[in-house]
Amino acid sequence: MKSAPGTDELMRTLPSLDVEHPLPEAPWFEPGATWSARRAFLHIVAETAQHAGRIDVLRETIDGQKTMG
Repeated sequence: MKSAPGTDELMRTLPSLDVEHPLPEAPWFEPGATWSARRAFLHIVAETAQHAGRIDVLRETIDGQKTMG
């Protein structure tokens, strides 16, 4: 699978995967929460893997069950 434009460059140029970034204000994040680059990248990989097949998205829509989160 090809990565999104800029993702490879971003990963190459980060000084560390431990670099933290504040999360946006949202009801599902605690106020002032941050994620490391490592956590953000792993989240993207996990979400992509979970939703790679359209049938999985349809199943989640029908039965409301999620395999992650």
